[in-house]
Amino acid sequence: MTQCLHDPKSDNITSTSGSEVILNPTQLLGKKLFFDTLLSNPTGQSCATCHMPKMSFTDPEQLPVSRGAMKSIFGHRNSPTVAYAAFTPYFHYDSIEEGYVGGLFWDGRAVTLEEQAKTPLLTQHEMNNTDKSMVVDHVMKAEYKDLFLNVYGANAFDDKEQAFENLAEAIEEFEETQEISPFNSKFDYYIKGQVKLTDEEMRGLKIFNDSLKGNCAACHPSTPDPFTNAILFTDFTYDNLGVPANPELIKLDKAYTPDLGLGAIVKQAKENGKFKVSTLRNIANTAPYFHNGVFKTLEEVMQFYNSRDSGKFGPPEVPENVNKDELGNLKLTDQEMKDVIAFMKTLSDGYKVSSE
Repeated sequence: MTQCLHDPKSDNITSTSGSEVILNPTQLLGKKLFFDTLLSNPTGQSCATCHMPKMSFTDPEQLPVSRGAMKSIFGHRNSPTVAYAAFTPYFHYDSIEEGYVGGLFWDGRAVTLEEQAKTPLLTQHEMNNTDKSMVVDHVMKAEYKDLFLNVYGANAFDDKEQAFENLAEAIEEFEETQEISPFNSKFDYYIKGQVKLTDEEMRGLKIFNDSLKGNCAACHPSTPDPFTNAILFTDFTYDNLGVPANPELIKLDKAYTPDLGLGAIVKQAKENGKFKVSTLRNIANTAPYFHNGVFKTLEEVMQFYNSRDSGKFGPPEVPENVNKDELGNLKLTDQEMKDVIAFMKTLSDGYKVSSE
């Protein structure tokens, strides 16, 4: 059985459509940590710098890869959204599907949200702290220091190793809340029967689900997940989509080599070039697209899915293991692609239901 990382139905959160999410002390602490720009070295970068709420928890600069606290240093991958990440299954091999499923980051290397939260804090091309003690020292000077002590006890800073674990746990608790995963898109109201989709959006949904047309739902199911009962628009599996290398990344790093993705984590050549299927929730707000940010618009993405095999996009960055069954030559018309994009735009959070 697939095991979800977290219980999406926390008793400590109250939220209704249009009302503010109420956080318990641990979640509030996690939120303060998430937005604290003093936790980097040098100061100035927080988790929210690359996962900004107004950009659906992605990088507002919309660069192929995000800048680090040291602004001249970049990583190799596009910052994925943290929205809905709390519903991610544990990383595991599914013997029935014969493939890997779940885990955090593009390659699944973090098992839990807590583990994922630790990594940027200690990574040179991200928040650039030299060790856990440096991060905890920042927290000890923060305006929310007393909140940290209230949550984890008067002696919470005595053991810095444990204090670091606790701060990561608090960030995890915040990322589990409905503030990060509100389920308030037009599509969510549509499935509740509160709004109607336009003709264009309905056509797009039909093409999206049609196995003989777009076949998008094969990897981005539009039906409830059997374990969380949430519609997440990802099956959390891994694919090599044949995405071309991004010349902008090669310019940033002259020593750049093809990104093997999952293959580098599990040390299996048959997994080279595979990356986790991302959620399509908020997809209209989270450009650029794919692990290397090679495409800047949904129109480019749809063209790629539709006619990758024409060769006009260039060779795949990793030519082995390319998925040739579910994309590459879909034969969709321009109007059909526009319809699918119109539907995907209904997946953006923050939709306001008319009171009329």
